[in-house]
Amino acid sequence: MKTIQMTIDEPLLDEVDQMVQILETTRSAFVRGALQLALRRHRILKMERQQAEGYAKHPIKPGEFDVWITEQAWGDA
Repeated sequence: MKTIQMTIDEPLLDEVDQMVQILETTRSAFVRGALQLALRRHRILKMERQQAEGYAKHPIKPGEFDVWITEQAWGDA
């Protein structure tokens, strides 16, 4: 693990410190978790954009997925 230094404005730091106390963790652990979530969110948004671009370039054709209708199982809901 590597130690880094960062600048953060005081109101945000106060909020982080409050949450750290509630969660009984450390600033470092909290910031690591927040960064991991932000990176995951970025990857998901990137994949969603790629999917939307793909469908924009190659729209679904009528009947394209009809072969799968018999495979659907909706249960007894």
